[in-house]
Amino acid sequence: MSYRVFVDGQEGTTGLRIHEYLAQRRDIEVLRIDPERRKDAAERARLLNGADVAFLCLPDAAAREAASLVTNPDTCLIDASTAHRTAPGWVFGMPELAADQRDRIRHAKRISNPGCHSSAFILLLRPLVDAGLVPANLPVSATSITGYSGGGKKMIEQYEAGGDDRLDAPRPYGLSLGHKHVPEMTAHTGLRVKPLFQPVVGRFYKGLGVSVPLHLFQLTAGTTPEKLHEALSERYAGERFIRVMPLRDPSTLDAGGGFFDVQACNGTNRVDLFVFANDSQAMLMARLDNLGKGASGAAVQTMNVHLGLDESLGL
Repeated sequence: MSYRVFVDGQEGTTGLRIHEYLAQRRDIEVLRIDPERRKDAAERARLLNGADVAFLCLPDAAAREAASLVTNPDTCLIDASTAHRTAPGWVFGMPELAADQRDRIRHAKRISNPGCHSSAFILLLRPLVDAGLVPANLPVSATSITGYSGGGKKMIEQYEAGGDDRLDAPRPYGLSLGHKHVPEMTAHTGLRVKPLFQPVVGRFYKGLGVSVPLHLFQLTAGTTPEKLHEALSERYAGERFIRVMPLRDPSTLDAGGGFFDVQACNGTNRVDLFVFANDSQAMLMARLDNLGKGASGAAVQTMNVHLGLDESLGL
């Protein structure tokens, strides 16, 4: 069976990568808009309504506009922007989120694709909140270091143009404490307190690592590093795209010289989860390809789930 797919915003970083995934698929007919008509609302509406699945790879306002153009009840929208990640009526496109999430995605026609930072954070925290190990009212902080491709075309051009020595150093941002991923990081973990989130851009193209520090005495009584690791292992047992690495992962601490490789999942749709700990503290860490499981790969995975196909098809 063949499915008709349209990418609205096909020239952006996420849209281009989705096209790369779909190009190897014989079961997908990709609908394309003439570049000269990409701002023509009538032509976009025709293609959106003619698709079985339409990806919205657009800024938030444009994604909301595109969603309003869809009148065909059979068209499934998968929105890669932040516009609908906590919106009523939209299902969060993270199949591993909960036991019933795949079923919800399968039957939804409005699906929001998770953000890159939030994907790593949610996959770390949601099982621990659900297990009662991390209290829902705990003030949590997180740091994320990511490659510059996460900033889109303008940031990629800025880094690749060279000539600015300031770009050689890591660049913390989001200093207004209102990063656009924070609402979904709160809503989809079950936390009741917004996390204090610090993202950092580095001079490398892609790859992302999120770190969440925890003091064990602030967690539910009796929580140990072993219990944190066990909760993650149990939740993700059998998940093909999530690896829970050994507690205090020896390959990182010894063979890796104690340095964490944030690029180790690049070119995959995989997420690696870690628990590093001593007797009183734990450092939860997750890494992924910010253009793969952090964006385009996740969108294609969700499309596969929605269409009832093998989840890893094309990935």
